[in-house]
Amino acid sequence: MKSFSLTAGTLAAAALLWQALPSFAETARRVAAPAADITALSTAKAETAVFAGGCFWGVQGVFQHVKGVSNAASGYAGGDAKTARYEDIGSGRTGHAESVRITYDPQQISYGKLLQIYFSVAHDPTELNRQGPDSGTQYRSTVFVQNSEQERIAKAYIAQLDQAKAFGKPIATTIESSKPFYLAEDYHQNYLTLHPGQPYIMINDLPKIEDLKKLFPESYTAKPALFPTGKAS
Repeated sequence: MKSFSLTAGTLAAAALLWQALPSFAETARRVAAPAADITALSTAKAETAVFAGGCFWGVQGVFQHVKGVSNAASGYAGGDAKTARYEDIGSGRTGHAESVRITYDPQQISYGKLLQIYFSVAHDPTELNRQGPDSGTQYRSTVFVQNSEQERIAKAYIAQLDQAKAFGKPIATTIESSKPFYLAEDYHQNYLTLHPGQPYIMINDLPKIEDLKKLFPESYTAKPALFPTGKAS
């Protein structure tokens, strides 16, 4: 479980460590776009994608800075409604993964482009049931597909990346379907934007935003699309 406690000492130490670390862009990579995603004009005003890739703070923060995304919400997917609570999912036995629901305009950005950003900068898709300092099935890499078209594109893209050996080792990302998304508690929403000085955010997540800016400048927007808190669903 992530710690929320802050002291002047930990803040200073985190700041020094973050400055000393190499740019995340030096290790992240811009993987090829999915060949299975045939971009076509869509009449839909909004569509939804759900991705899990470790702590939802960073994944939400990345997609809030993507052009065409109207909001990104932190939450839980993969388990039952009765266990969709932060206190429960930390056990790793609920089936839930910390996830992010992305609402986007398909006329501005395609599902395939979202996948490309997800695999390139939002997380490490080769880590099994963990991301960085966080371990457990609740931190697994999973694409929660919302329909058959998303499933087709996601499966083909993972096969494409594995065949190209894009990451040097097999991709651990799974695909799950028909799994409802449940909103996380309000204090988790927009966490990266609201707490940029939190040590965990500084070390693990702010570099992802810099990666997005450097690797996908055409998709980056400086103003985050914040999720309105207090929503019921």
